[in-house]
Amino acid sequence: MAQSVGIKDVARAAGVSVGTVSNVINRPDTVATETRARVLSAIDRLGYVRSESARQLRAGRSRIMGLLVLDMGNPFFVDVARGAERAARRAGLGVMVCNSAQDPGEEAEYLSLFAEQRVRGVLLTPADATGRNIEAFRRHGIPFVLVDRVAEGTTECSVSVDDVAGGALAVRHLVDAGHRSIAYVSGPPGLNQVRDRRTGALEALAEAGLGPGALRELPTERLDVAAGRDAGARLLGLADRPTAVFCANDLLALGVLQAMYAAGVRVPDDLAIVGYDDIEFAAAAAVPLTSVRQPAVTMGALAADLLLEETEEESAARPHEHRRVVLQPELVVRRSSLSGRRRP
Repeated sequence: MAQSVGIKDVARAAGVSVGTVSNVINRPDTVATETRARVLSAIDRLGYVRSESARQLRAGRSRIMGLLVLDMGNPFFVDVARGAERAARRAGLGVMVCNSAQDPGEEAEYLSLFAEQRVRGVLLTPADATGRNIEAFRRHGIPFVLVDRVAEGTTECSVSVDDVAGGALAVRHLVDAGHRSIAYVSGPPGLNQVRDRRTGALEALAEAGLGPGALRELPTERLDVAAGRDAGARLLGLADRPTAVFCANDLLALGVLQAMYAAGVRVPDDLAIVGYDDIEFAAAAAVPLTSVRQPAVTMGALAADLLLEETEEESAARPHEHRRVVLQPELVVRRSSLSGRRRP
């Protein structure tokens, strides 16, 4: 295996000191033209590449921002990453994107990796409902911003969407269309987003004079299409099947839609469906999907900006104030919920 070329190898080949090579790399104007040319020739001949990680450790400031999301298979988090990457790039930073796969154990390992790499800071969508992973990571003193989660009971920044309002938007739309029995395909109950969307759904039912019994919850272990298909199969097996379903995200909704199509159930005539996130695939589905839109790219960019603000060198003279940014969702109505029903 070939060994990497170090700064000492360059100095030896050029017949100069290590300090002179360092000056050529970092402060070329301080080195005589002839000496600089000799060092640059040696660098080119040996294929020397400066160790960025070593430079960052000496400076005590990494040029890498960590991003840990719940599921990179979900286009919503891809859009969050796009927004974060754009903001980081404007500041001359890169983004290390990691996927917890909704697993607290995976989350803990990646947070340890970020600490080992001494990243500038971390953007985090938590998978661990207990908060233990966050508490353990906080001891490293690395700034972090919560994404798609309100920072309740913590001193960190957060960027999220009002999921209670989003759940209410979805179910209010279904109630206004005449539905009085609605299923909620909810995902893992330990996730705050899942609970908040359910709270909003119940609030919308209460506004219409309907009790919590009007909402039939179908929890799933994951937030993906396969889990949605499984929930759809369970929905088909109900003796008193609801006439509409609200899903905690679009991947679940697309899975339910697939299950209905396979069983010959007409959407929206036999069953109306509303998703959440408004990913690109929602509009492209066989039956275009009504969904609650989250501004994912904006969330990622705002979170990255808050993290950059906190870690700027001048922040000591201008102390950073932690903020909770809560964005508003928007209902995007498409054919999947436009049945012939009318509100009585």
